[in-house]
Amino acid sequence: MRRELSDRLIDSNLEFPELFSHFHLPVQSGSSRILKLMNRGYNREEYISLIDRIKTKIPDCAISMDMITGFCTENDNDHQETISIMRYVKYDYGYMFKYSERPNTAAEKKYNDDVEEEIKQKRLVEIINLQQAQSLANNKNRLNKTYEVLIEGYSKRSKNHYSGRTTHNCVVVFEKGKQKIGDYVNVKIYDCTAGTLKGKII
Repeated sequence: MRRELSDRLIDSNLEFPELFSHFHLPVQSGSSRILKLMNRGYNREEYISLIDRIKTKIPDCAISMDMITGFCTENDNDHQETISIMRYVKYDYGYMFKYSERPNTAAEKKYNDDVEEEIKQKRLVEIINLQQAQSLANNKNRLNKTYEVLIEGYSKRSKNHYSGRTTHNCVVVFEKGKQKIGDYVNVKIYDCTAGTLKGKII
């Protein structure tokens, strides 16, 4: 993790803040024991240290994750460590999955898929519900703020609205003006859901 995201790269944002305001850091689990079984190459403490360095130097950045629940031998304590790291980081959004065996992978060859499907599903629902709440809270903090948005296309619900993304990789929907797809516009946010910001071109 440190090799992939060095202090030098983090520091570059201070000199060139327009380069990036979003980091995707696929933690996979909050448990050091499970991370070792996954052969992730870092532990919980190292991951949290990286998060702290990023947030100290780039407080307005967005952080997203990948999370896998129900990996081989995962117990309730491992799951609670995943929940606690989510509460600590307060991810903007994430991609969350149940573990399933894939043929010819190291995990399939070394470990038994021994977590019951019902338990996997229960833990996944808890993770998704927590992330939905955190995503909504993060988006509410963006209300009444103005962001530069790249117009990517029309809103899924209306041809009278555009959809685009901020430098934080947040989806924004706003009423179509004279601008065209591919343009950058300044949008003030007035409402939100857990997954979408709603704004107006200013």
